[in-house]
Amino acid sequence: MKQIYFFSEGNKDMRQLLGGKGANLAEMTRLKLPVPAGFTITTEACHAYQRNNNELSDSLIQEIDNALIKLSKYTNKNFNDKVNPLLISVRSGAAISMPGMMDTILNIGLNDESVVALAKITNNERFAYDSYRRLLAMFGNVVYGISEDIFDQVLTDTKKDNNYKSDIELTTDDLKSIVERFKEIYTQDAHKAFPQNPEEQLLAAVNSVFESWDNNRARVYRKQNNIPETLGTAVNVQTMVFGNAGEDCGTGVAFTRNPATGDKDLFGEYLLNAQGEDVVSGVRTPKPIDTLKSSMPEIYDQFADIAQKLEDHYQDMQDLEFTIEHGELFLLQARDGKRTPEAAVKIAVDLVNEGLINKKTAIKRIDPESISAMLHADFDKAELKKHNSLTTGLPASPGAASGQIYFTAEEAKNAHDDKHQKVILVRQDTSPEDIEGMVVSEAIVTSRGGMTSHAAVVARGMGSTGVVGAHELQVDYKNKVAKINDTVLKPGDWISVDGTKGKIYSGQISTSESVIKGDLSILLDWAKEISDMGVYTNADTPADFQKALDFDADGIGLTRTEHMFFKAERLLQMRRLILAKDATGRKDPLEKLLAMQQNDFYEIYKLSAGKSVTVRLLDPPLHEFLPHDAKEIKLVADELNETTENLENRIDSLKELNPMLGHRGDRLAVTFPDIYQMQVRAIINAVLRLKDEGIEIKPHIMIPLTDSKAEMQWVRNLVENQIKELSTEVDYQVGTMMEMPRACVTANQIAEVSDFFSFGTNDLTQLTFGYSRDDVGSFMPEYIKQGILPNDPFQSVDIEGVGELMKMAVDRGRQTNNQLPIGVCGEVGGDPKSIQFFDKIGVTYVSCSPYRIPIARIAAAQATINKEGQ
Repeated sequence: MKQIYFFSEGNKDMRQLLGGKGANLAEMTRLKLPVPAGFTITTEACHAYQRNNNELSDSLIQEIDNALIKLSKYTNKNFNDKVNPLLISVRSGAAISMPGMMDTILNIGLNDESVVALAKITNNERFAYDSYRRLLAMFGNVVYGISEDIFDQVLTDTKKDNNYKSDIELTTDDLKSIVERFKEIYTQDAHKAFPQNPEEQLLAAVNSVFESWDNNRARVYRKQNNIPETLGTAVNVQTMVFGNAGEDCGTGVAFTRNPATGDKDLFGEYLLNAQGEDVVSGVRTPKPIDTLKSSMPEIYDQFADIAQKLEDHYQDMQDLEFTIEHGELFLLQARDGKRTPEAAVKIAVDLVNEGLINKKTAIKRIDPESISAMLHADFDKAELKKHNSLTTGLPASPGAASGQIYFTAEEAKNAHDDKHQKVILVRQDTSPEDIEGMVVSEAIVTSRGGMTSHAAVVARGMGSTGVVGAHELQVDYKNKVAKINDTVLKPGDWISVDGTKGKIYSGQISTSESVIKGDLSILLDWAKEISDMGVYTNADTPADFQKALDFDADGIGLTRTEHMFFKAERLLQMRRLILAKDATGRKDPLEKLLAMQQNDFYEIYKLSAGKSVTVRLLDPPLHEFLPHDAKEIKLVADELNETTENLENRIDSLKELNPMLGHRGDRLAVTFPDIYQMQVRAIINAVLRLKDEGIEIKPHIMIPLTDSKAEMQWVRNLVENQIKELSTEVDYQVGTMMEMPRACVTANQIAEVSDFFSFGTNDLTQLTFGYSRDDVGSFMPEYIKQGILPNDPFQSVDIEGVGELMKMAVDRGRQTNNQLPIGVCGEVGGDPKSIQFFDKIGVTYVSCSPYRIPIARIAAAQATINKEGQ
């Protein structure tokens, strides 16, 4: 089996085999763009490496040797040549981009002899030893696990001793001394010598890149971005071109559009006399690419033309890495660029308007979950005026966030996990090792780095707020303190970060509501037009419903009437109702609750403007409304003019061993029919009141916890008899909440007496697994960690078990009524993965919390597109 492909042999459609980087290098080579020659070791070779106990096979080593011979002939350079040495880079490249998460080593092939040859052939001794020290530091860190800080400290000490401000000021003698010190570090820290044999360097580098697929930061990144663990990485071996060979050399990263805003402008940064790691690491602050127009106009024009050509070719915004070597431009990478959610939406809409893609392609490119970052608030303008702006950096990733600062990823993670704090990670610069702290942070702030630094790219990719290059910020890790001019910040102090303007403020700032507008509004309109599935909201108050309508909800899929009873005055009446000894005692509190609920329904129905509203009758066990401790019991006893002893006895008589499986849902209708009758009266009275005002409402009344046709028929009769007492002119539907496994199995029978189904996935999951959703936190994380469950089934539907019951219910329900409306209104109703499944089994609509409506809308449209095979 072929394990190596030269760039000239591949193309962009070979991502699974060559990885994203390898496939795109091959595609650019095919397009005759200036790409340094090289080859890709495939992901299949990575899998073979893993099967071979993490060792390179003899057959792969032989293929590498043959590929090197071919590369040497093509470049007219040889490994270890004392006149014209071949130098290469080794880079990872998974099928799905994971920027910075795996390992890279540059300048492989340098040793004590070839560095002399490189100095002679380039007539630049400083450049040669600068490249050698970079190889020593990278190789030592990646292959031998020597901390980057140890190498960095040598550089820092040398600059400090000579009063240098930057690496550029290091002299040839300085670099020679640093090289010798670096080699000493090998023997002191790794107890190994740096390998002088270039082939040994190469094989060790390939081994390390394969090994880095399983490093901690890569695993965390894959988990965060839902990247399969089974993909593996390819390895790209490429002839070196040097951006650090003089002032007519440089390196940079650029995007064909602004990755923060989506604006159609070439956006990027570069450094003269530098290698690629200098740009992305944040150690040096690069220049905006626009300044290349004046310093190297011909190179800028050539690069701008190539950038446009690649964007047109890939029909998407591209992230490009380039090197300039003595006035000659080389492309080292092209990939779809990471972008903020705002930029993703704008770019998708703009590309449709430009005729490059269609609406369905635009929708497929949006990560539904990322939309949530666009729905949250900005800083309240009035509140903002009360806070001092501490400093301004580069606006790396839009948004507004407040949090308590920490200076290490570990401290940030611990504060988030253990103390449940909102945290902000503040660093001089970040590295891939900081990923766990970055994931939990509300915002990321660095004192160094540019818009393409690691911190900026990761913040944008995660949809987190980010400010980088805040030069007035000084972070003292040793003393755990940060300073911004005269302001001193310690761990746990609050700051607020505006990632749109790049500003950092002291203290905690409140936020103002966001609205859907502009490109997002256009995209959501397209999604609604394309989707087969409706998107409704779960709303218990007019305020919730109004927010959902602002997000263009199709109606209400679930109004939980019990939530209306928890205000103080209502709770008192509810307790009177529950504690009453008979129907006579329940009459007065029911009358008072009737008036309250009737007005609730009136307000909600009035907002609906004719859109469907589904009201679920009382569901929870009655004990939830009762007082639970001595202090509260005493207060309630006083309110009810009852003795504490009598109240405690009554509460004890209502206790159940397992209330979630006990006296609740439609079982209340059987034992306390007057409760459901009151709620139905409240609904119909509200409908009739609106009818008098000229607004027609068709109420949808939902019966919870049904498990048989007989039970559903009994409760339906109760509901319908109450409606007939009040009016014969109201058009209504009575449906059931499918949350009992038995109901799913007998759905064909229940459909005979039910106008619609709506899955309550929380209880269906609870009853299918035998898990209490309130208690799974004690073991669920370990189940997911150990791979026993792929995810929390209360957050994303369990397709094999719960999903199979749902499919059975849909199929059997539609056998009885092929037009039966079927919804989902549990927690997973707003989960994009679950929505894909619901569309496949024929669910009519999903219902979710207001802020998840846009997410569900995009996911529903994607499900329709996937179903159509487009």
